[in-house]
Amino acid sequence: MKIALIGYGKMGKMVEAAALARGHTITVVIDPFTSDTESASGAVLLRTFPVTAEAAGNPDLFMEFTNPKTAPDNVKAAAALGKSVVCGTTGWSEDLQEVSAAVGKACTTLLWSANFSLGVNLFYRIAGYAAALLDPYVEYDVGGAETHHRKKADSPSGTAKTLMEHVLGAMKRKNKVFWTAPSGETLAEDTIHFASQRYGSVPGIHSLFFDSPADTIEITHTVRNREGLASGAVIAAEWLAGPETGETRSGIYTMEDVFNDILP
Repeated sequence: MKIALIGYGKMGKMVEAAALARGHTITVVIDPFTSDTESASGAVLLRTFPVTAEAAGNPDLFMEFTNPKTAPDNVKAAAALGKSVVCGTTGWSEDLQEVSAAVGKACTTLLWSANFSLGVNLFYRIAGYAAALLDPYVEYDVGGAETHHRKKADSPSGTAKTLMEHVLGAMKRKNKVFWTAPSGETLAEDTIHFASQRYGSVPGIHSLFFDSPADTIEITHTVRNREGLASGAVIAAEWLAGPETGETRSGIYTMEDVFNDILP
């Protein structure tokens, strides 16, 4: 598979390495802000986007890992070239409807996810099962917390938002999430409080708590590094390209669609 990579920060470089390890080719690396003079794969390094499909090396798809301000335009530009996109940038969900419309108009495909990690996606499923199991037991209140490095652009994390979607979808007695710190008010019984912390170099910790007067049940996923995210993103790209049939999927997908296919 031929991949054009948009974004050459830490994640972009890990995605590049994961793609090469799985036998794929990087046709071009696009990043106007990188200090690198060449890519590790030997691919052409461009500092402007959008470009023509030819200048991008006629890739099978684009993989986008930049920031919330540039991601929507990057996805739309790639779609305008008739190319599918795997996007791992978070924090731009308010633009998803507009971006999805552009992808649909171009008859291409977008696969986006707050987190491509196998472990995180299993964590979502475990959390949803636990939430459904504990829903009848009203003595167990629910809360959550996430911690990331201080340079993370979005808060709460996209992973936290997806985690809460799974929990709310499984619980009848919880209907909404309070994302900021309470300032004197009492939270309603149907509300889950989810806290965010930003400090140091923490790659990512997400926890879900079920607390009663007698005990606490805690479920936590801790990221050790970004390698799992990178390899998961490449697996998502392989799924999107439909390697077994040679036919590219069309429409809007998330990692949930990928794991519905590949997990038992």
